[in-house]
Amino acid sequence: MNDTGTKELAEDELGFEEAMKRLDELVESMESGSAPLAELVDRYEEGAKLLKNCRKRLELAELKIKEVREKDGQMVAEPMGQDTNE
Repeated sequence: MNDTGTKELAEDELGFEEAMKRLDELVESMESGSAPLAELVDRYEEGAKLLKNCRKRLELAELKIKEVREKDGQMVAEPMGQDTNE
């Protein structure tokens, strides 16, 4: 995974849960303060890519859920993610 193309491919192939776990690991390692600046920048870059991937997967899941609800005749009144108890 030293090759950038291979690393990006591996990040795209990670499932949502695995990507979130890797993000947690990256944040924890960055917060420890023991890594040199160059490593921190690399970890930040990896984290940004993982975050983008996770957001994309969440958006796709939200669209699928909306499609299923509409097929069942249950129209969604509010976008997902909003709290209806406010």
